[in-house]
Amino acid sequence: MIQLIFKRLLTYIPVLLIVVIITFLMIHAAPGGPFDAERVASPEILDKLNEAYDLDKPLYVQITKYLVSAAQGDFGPSFKYPGRSVAELIMSGLPTTIELAFYSILFAIFLGVSSGLLASLYPGKLLDVIPMSISLLGICIPSIILGPVLVLIFGIWYEILPVYGWGDNPGDKILPTITLGTAYAAIFARLTRGGMLEVLGQDFIRTARAKGLTEVRIIFVHALRAGILPVISFLGPAIAGLLAGSFVVETIFQINGVGRFYIQAAFNRDYTMILGTSILFTFMTLTFVLLSDILASFLNPTLRDSGGLE
Repeated sequence: MIQLIFKRLLTYIPVLLIVVIITFLMIHAAPGGPFDAERVASPEILDKLNEAYDLDKPLYVQITKYLVSAAQGDFGPSFKYPGRSVAELIMSGLPTTIELAFYSILFAIFLGVSSGLLASLYPGKLLDVIPMSISLLGICIPSIILGPVLVLIFGIWYEILPVYGWGDNPGDKILPTITLGTAYAAIFARLTRGGMLEVLGQDFIRTARAKGLTEVRIIFVHALRAGILPVISFLGPAIAGLLAGSFVVETIFQINGVGRFYIQAAFNRDYTMILGTSILFTFMTLTFVLLSDILASFLNPTLRDSGGLE
């Protein structure tokens, strides 16, 4: 197990390197620069700014210098927030983004697993058809549409919940959490249903019933542990998707998290901020995928014995 984890960690280096290089080339390939909006600045001042941030040097020099600094944990200064570093801006918004993702994944797991479990117990009946139809709708509606719809209904029409901010007003975490977690709740529901239907038809379940075990014990002690494995395996990518989805949700609800900083950086051509957040989200994605694989291997020893982490 330790060797497999170590091998997986070694893959972080080339993946992060590729992400940085591709992101670096893409943002520099776009027309314009971070200081083009400074209309009042003279050409001499613009030249001094480009020189100060090494933007006047060849791309290979810029990217080499950035990689060396990033390897030491220095993501450089922000182009649009003078006097503030990228690391400082990320750390100011990261707790909010993590909290939003945490509430969203709890919402998705609770709603998705319970709906999928209920559907698996009544296959082909209304308690199966209705949750699965709703889950299909949840998958099809993106958060960029769901968010404004929830704002319109609960914030403007009925004025039940606040529609902006995070932690400033009672109930202001509800709509962002639902907006971000709904799609993954729908996916978890379908994964749970499929996993449970497969497990409930296996021999050890029939043996348990033949021994006279109660249906509640069979489902929650024996079947659910195996039936929930697809959800556990998808947990890492789901959390990574929630972190990436926070870009849109934080913008819709005006939440000062890392996602909103990233969107603003893209519009402002804040190269270092874009690179820093890209590295952060890539690293977090790899980490959560690894953690979900480790958890799945503990729940299913056959994955561990067969080298399922590779």
